Amino acid sequence: MQHKRIIDISPMLSERIAVFPGDRAFQRQVSMDLKKGDALSLSSITTTVHLGAHADAPSHYSANGQSIDQRKLELYLGPCQVLRLSSLQNGQRIQPSDLGTRKILAPRVLFYTGSFSAETWTNDFNALSPELIAYLYEQGVVLVGIDTPSVDTAESKALETHAAIARYDLAVLEGLVLDHVDEGLYQLIALPLKIEEGDASPVRAVLLA
Repeated sequence: MQHKRIIDISPMLSERIAVFPGDRAFQRQVSMDLKKGDALSLSSITTTVHLGAHADAPSHYSANGQSIDQRKLELYLGPCQVLRLSSLQNGQRIQPSDLGTRKILAPRVLFYTGSFSAETWTNDFNALSPELIAYLYEQGVVLVGIDTPSVDTAESKALETHAAIARYDLAVLEGLVLDHVDEGLYQLIALPLKIEEGDASPVRAVLLA
């Protein structure tokens, strides 16, 4: 099957990108620069692994969970469905009833809420509910993604949705950019880096249309 276009659903990584308060912000240090007469350009980065578009590992929210290097790559690659839910209230958790008459048609589901901007931190972004995770699992879903920094609300201490995801062993993508993506079916590619014992990994997430 030949795809017509690649749709990038990853935010730009720069020192402007917002991270969860208290987490390590993105910094890029340039040690050599061709523009300054060096023989080559060379830089390094310091950052949280929960940066921009990223995949959470089960070890992030479960003491006995797999680290990101142990996750099957097949989870992050394959048929995907994008659902646009733009009429939610601030801070609302998405419930199965919010899907209306929509049917789940793919094993990977990404939710557009329009409630977060990659470069401006706000606490009132939308999140997923444990009930929705249970429903998606019953529909054969193996990966869930959202266009916010977390599948739980910013103030959540119990992390109920993370706990549900651990219970059903779903893969997670957070921090996606879906503003420019129509609702529908795609092919997803969002492979995490092979970080030993990593609790997450940034991904270059794309959809094939």
